Amino acid sequence: MAIISKFKYVIACLFLGSCATDDVGDLIINDATILSLFLNNKTYEEDTVIACAASSENDVNVVYVYFYPEEGASNFKLYETDESEVDSKDFSEYKFIDLDTQPLFNGALRFFETKSNGAWFTVVYNVDEAIKIATPIRNKKNEQPSLWTDEVSINQQQALMPLFTWDIISEENNAIFFEVLSTEDSDLISGTYTFNNQFQYYKLDNVVLNITPNTPPNLISGNNYIFTVMDVSLDNWVNQVIMTPFAAK
Repeated sequence: MAIISKFKYVIACLFLGSCATDDVGDLIINDATILSLFLNNKTYEEDTVIACAASSENDVNVVYVYFYPEEGASNFKLYETDESEVDSKDFSEYKFIDLDTQPLFNGALRFFETKSNGAWFTVVYNVDEAIKIATPIRNKKNEQPSLWTDEVSINQQQALMPLFTWDIISEENNAIFFEVLSTEDSDLISGTYTFNNQFQYYKLDNVVLNITPNTPPNLISGNNYIFTVMDVSLDNWVNQVIMTPFAAK
């Protein structure tokens, strides 16, 4: 029971109320922080930041905007549109929200936490002199809150190479899956994307994008790990988060 309690504590620290705040950030609306004007006369790259968003399990008003900070990334910014229907690619509709980022998986990923009702988000950061911008993320916290569960099948017939399989809650809403295997201390071991609702550690047969920072280590029999998968839609909203602890065999 002590192990399960520890896992619940770790999970809470990662995603739930322990990091929550009532501060939604200041919506800055002066011209200097409108995204189109910020980008004026600058060189930038669109659709080059990996990002998505999910509502909290405990409070559907809270949205976590997750992103992958590539090596050398800095100056992280979150922009949002207002609540109305707008062209998600029109940068003149995006305004800067003054929020700090928080580390996830001990900094391998980062996230913003907001209670915004904005229709779209995008994440912007610098890598050296380059400005990189995420594909727009639809905020669906009201009409389609993210589902949270621990229901995943783990087949460990092949020693220390667990095969994870999970259900798809909606074929129509799913675009891709993002899988993370981490230690019980939340260090990221592997991060992968698949179109299939299964992943085997550490086989890359069905992996379409790999953000694992280093050569992944062999798992250790008896050690505890956490498997997390996000079911992501075409508009980068997380339909479902699955997170479960397991002991390697």
